Amino acid sequence: MSMPVMERNRPSDSSVDAAVLWPGGIATAVVAALVALLGVLAFRWLFNVPILAPQSAGAYGGAHTTEIVFGAAGTALIATGLLHLLLLTTPRPLVFFGWIISLATLVALVFPFSTTAPLSQKFATATVNLFIGIAIGSLLIAVGGRSVRSG
Repeated sequence: MSMPVMERNRPSDSSVDAAVLWPGGIATAVVAALVALLGVLAFRWLFNVPILAPQSAGAYGGAHTTEIVFGAAGTALIATGLLHLLLLTTPRPLVFFGWIISLATLVALVFPFSTTAPLSQKFATATVNLFIGIAIGSLLIAVGGRSVRSG
């Protein structure tokens, strides 16, 4: 049984299809932005946790919500660039990418607990960060697997 191209050292005749990778990365950025927005709205509106802004700011919150939405999209695009680099240069690039995304997500999950915000807001921010990381990691690993062409 042969292993997929991505799970062994890439043969020298394989190449990365950027026309598959980058549209997938852009779609991942849109999904990550929507996950961030949905997370903020859910915690602010459904669970009444004033994440990123005082409760008086309404369901959307304000400028910090916009920052996290664009930050999630930007993170997905940076991750796409990292994946492209790994696909071009490393053996087993999806393994390395999975580790990098997992550890970065863990940092984003733990970081809110280093702030002085109330515990409910720390938990809400960490949860939103976790779902953003899961979306980016799972989608880009799938896209990365499809973007390598052999032969």
